[in-house]
Amino acid sequence: MIILKEILYKVAIEVVKGSTEIAIHKIEFDSRLVKENDMFVAIRGTVSDGHLFIEKAINLGAVAIVCDSMPEVIITGITYIQVKDTNEALAFLASNYYNNPSQNLKLVGITGTNGKTTIASLLYQLFKKAGYKVGLLSTVKIMVDEIEYKATHTTPDSLTINYYLAEMNTVGVEYCFMEVSSHGIHQKRTDGLQFAGGVFTNLSHDHLDYHPTFAHYRDVKKSFFDHLTKNAFALTNIDDKNGLIMLQNTSARKLTYALKSYADYKAQILENQLSGLLLKINENEVWVRLIGTFNAYNLLAIYGVAVELGLDKLEVLRLLSELESVSGRFQFIVSSNSITAIVDYAHTPDALENVLNTINDIRTNNEQLITVVGCGGDRDKAKRPIMAHIASSLSNKVIITSDNPRTEDPIDIIADMEKGVELQHQKRTLAIVDRKQAIKTACQLAGPNDIILIAGKGHETYQEVNGVRHDFDDMKIVKELLEQLNK
Repeated sequence: MIILKEILYKVAIEVVKGSTEIAIHKIEFDSRLVKENDMFVAIRGTVSDGHLFIEKAINLGAVAIVCDSMPEVIITGITYIQVKDTNEALAFLASNYYNNPSQNLKLVGITGTNGKTTIASLLYQLFKKAGYKVGLLSTVKIMVDEIEYKATHTTPDSLTINYYLAEMNTVGVEYCFMEVSSHGIHQKRTDGLQFAGGVFTNLSHDHLDYHPTFAHYRDVKKSFFDHLTKNAFALTNIDDKNGLIMLQNTSARKLTYALKSYADYKAQILENQLSGLLLKINENEVWVRLIGTFNAYNLLAIYGVAVELGLDKLEVLRLLSELESVSGRFQFIVSSNSITAIVDYAHTPDALENVLNTINDIRTNNEQLITVVGCGGDRDKAKRPIMAHIASSLSNKVIITSDNPRTEDPIDIIADMEKGVELQHQKRTLAIVDRKQAIKTACQLAGPNDIILIAGKGHETYQEVNGVRHDFDDMKIVKELLEQLNK
């Protein structure tokens, strides 16, 4: 239990009705979870409005209500706190409730369209190898040093973030690396957190089902850097045309990284093979196990963060050479008859193009590149034809299939994608609705030394159809199918 007035620090309060001296058990923004002596924060979400459930929360035992407009009926004995923005209020309330855990470790946020998961996960891996207790908040999983928890969102809600940060405090975590999504920034989930640094990776077409325009998407990302303090660092990719925009209004120490431009952290690709990359980073050469230009950017950002956090430069290079690829990010296997199958999370046009260009840079063209790709349902429809156009332009054969259709008919999604396939590429393009059958067909079409790319789902171990998640793991399935075909 905690006294209400003790968790109101930094909350922009407009009106208070009732006492702030009451004891609060916990904070909830889902009315279904409210219990005796809880505080209920009414959030206006994309699906429902928490203000409609204030009465229900009180009936379940809530003694304090946080809202942006007072209900018509005020119940005696209940404390009502009216604020300008309940999302923002929730962020500060959560941070205060858990004793501001972000202040007791060095928290680094990574934002951008692509690369967030790889950079956050590999930073976790690197700092663990360096001997530190480390935390991770990512799309793939949450790590409280050695303890793993399942992740449900790229950037969790404010209560979840602060809960896990508090758990990290308990076990003595010194550094935490966190993916910061545009949804998370826009919904104020990261407000109230103290960041030691922020990283901007890149910006391309994504989430335009949520953001009204690309400029809005960009400006939301930028607002993350606007809120960094002068004690933090802001590290940005200036090869991206939006890179410098991120630094325009930040108080943080401004730092840059690049492969093509002059920057504080500069890299050059000396060799690019399926076995790894030889990089020159600020005059020092290092061999790494990851491949592709996009991973050169990721590794350069990781190097910059590690150095800014105080690690020795040569020690960081040594640790970079030991890093292993993240689940579902350019993961590959080679079958007994020399077919290479690659599974990658590429679900945006830019990410798909990067992966395909990486494969085409490495291969000799004596082998086929067969790409299996789909697009998610109930999401940005504009990118569907672009994804198919890229896949059919940069592959020898393409199989358009289901991704996570969610509540949409996968046939409609595939039809949207097919609009992007140019006439000269139609003969090399197939449409197979069933994703497992699509992967099986790719395996049957592949011969020795051919390459199969299975794009879009990466680390996910499910497929969501009509709101139901079914077990589905691209890597597991392609392994099994290649083994069966080689018997």
